[in-house]
Parts: sequence; C-alpha cells; structure tokens
Amino acid sequence: MRVTTRTRGDVTIIDLNGKITIGSGDIALRNAVHQAIDSGAKKVLINLSEVTTIDSSGVGELVSAYTTATNRGTRLKLVNLPDKVADILTVT
Repeated sequence: MRVTTRTRGDVTIIDLNGKITIGSGDIALRNAVHQAIDSGAKKVLINLSEVTTIDSSGVGELVSAYTTATNRGTRLKLVNLPDKVADILTVT
C-alpha cells in the first residue's frame, strides 16, 4: 500500500492507495496516523478512494486509529469510501 500525507489549512489528509491488509497495509496506516497525531494534527481525514481491499486487520486498524485520535483530542474521519470498503464496514 502507498500512503501519502498532505495538509490543507488545519486538516491533515492521509491518502491511501492499495490494500489495507495484514502485514503491510495495516502497519503503514498505523504509522501514518501516529505520525500525523504526533506532529500536532487536530483534524485528520483518511482518504480511502484508492483502497482496493480491506481485511479484518485493516478494519481493526481503522478502529484503533479512531480510538488513538479521540484519546489524544484529535478528530478523525474517513472519506471517499469505495462501495466495497463501505459494505465491509457496514457489515462489521
């Protein structure tokens, strides 16, 4: 998975491209979120428009990212969910 981070005003946007699966995608997501929060971001968007696959590890990492952000006073939101990812999150 490829992760890029950009800033628009006071919002940090994490763009994900590829698979959020056990082994690499989940770790890359975790590192990007922690880096954004550690850098002082108070508003974080995770852009999932280019995510092709997500497994249970990826879902768990999104939940963990939300919990970490909330506990540190950061607002975290998911945007541009592909239908496949939205369906998995809805079922979960």
